[in-house]
Amino acid sequence: MERILGPQLAEFIRSLHEEHGVIFHLEDAPAAIDPRRVHTKSGVALDADLVVVGVGVRPRTQLAEEAGLATDRGVMVDAHLETSAPGIFAAGDIARWPDPHSGERIRVEHWVVAERQGQTAALNMLGFGQSFDAVPFFWSQHYDVPINYVGHAERWDEIEVAGDVAARDCLVRYKRGGRVLAVASIYRDLDSLKAELDLERQAIDRQS
Repeated sequence: MERILGPQLAEFIRSLHEEHGVIFHLEDAPAAIDPRRVHTKSGVALDADLVVVGVGVRPRTQLAEEAGLATDRGVMVDAHLETSAPGIFAAGDIARWPDPHSGERIRVEHWVVAERQGQTAALNMLGFGQSFDAVPFFWSQHYDVPINYVGHAERWDEIEVAGDVAARDCLVRYKRGGRVLAVASIYRDLDSLKAELDLERQAIDRQS
């Protein structure tokens, strides 16, 4: 999870799972699965009763492309979630929209975003003309440790840690050019809510 959360939180999550008996085989990959074992590319055979495979997702844009809609690693939409074809809207995992918080076009695969976008798209189909400006949000639960994340930072040049990650009490800010793009937290729910409000205010200030 280092690509999303940075090295400090990623190392904490790894250690947390290792404390619960999880064994990681990093820098390796499965090469074959038979009825009793998983064989890795490095030649290790792992006994297994159950295999859970997470292979990631790719947006299925073929229908949109065939319909002539603008696509770029997803279906391109405007602030109202309307595609390049008037009257056609896209929401959720497939939509790439202009994010007022980061100033970039982003596509986010979190169900809270999909839920909120679906509501905005439905209102705009009815002619309400609402912009989608909600701050992206997700959480990740690891045993008794919740990690909340608000904002969206595909890249950053600074990570600022307030508190103690190892002590499970921290607020982590992801910055680029001195500006906070996203915030992750452990057991700091109030600070997380304040960070979400700050991101909303920043977006309003930039738009005004």
